[in-house]
Amino acid sequence: MTADDVIRAWDKADPTAIHPLRNVSEDAYWESGKAQADMLATVIPDGAKVLDFGCGDGRVAIPMAGLGYEVTAVDASQNMLDRLAERDPDITTVQADADGIAGHLGRRRMDAVYTLAVLIHHSYQDCLHIISKLRAATKLGGILVLDWPVSDTPTEADSWIGVTTWSAGQQAEACAQIGLEPVDSDLPWGVYRAVKAAS
Repeated sequence: MTADDVIRAWDKADPTAIHPLRNVSEDAYWESGKAQADMLATVIPDGAKVLDFGCGDGRVAIPMAGLGYEVTAVDASQNMLDRLAERDPDITTVQADADGIAGHLGRRRMDAVYTLAVLIHHSYQDCLHIISKLRAATKLGGILVLDWPVSDTPTEADSWIGVTTWSAGQQAEACAQIGLEPVDSDLPWGVYRAVKAAS
């Protein structure tokens, strides 16, 4: 699966296929985003400038903005961004893939970047590429929250809804190369501090 394959599949997906809670109710779906925003707020400083990469229709970006964060919502799908803007037109939205982030930010760097339910659907190579672009968008010392799971039996996703997992060794090597320092947290995602990459 390439990044483009994943983007096209999500762009075509019916809204009820985007998240399992949509089959329960819209209220449950949006409430899950608020719960995840509350969890992110435990590791991201108050009032931070944050980038939500793969924001979808704003399930997490909208409640993050409600918590006082300055949110830039990025997604490759204009359909998703249009849905987000319908619910909250005040959030800055950017249509871009990982390579397009730098063009939007210029020299600015974010205090924090998070991506949830994005990296898990990509190949090892695409995942590393995306993470390096997200790290480049984060100021030194900033926080990255990544859906980058470790497993004793790592596997690479073979479909747009598959899940890629990493060995602890693979992830440690990638962190050193990209410039990420793991941060202890109780979150269900990996939390990292942006540091200088190993030379």
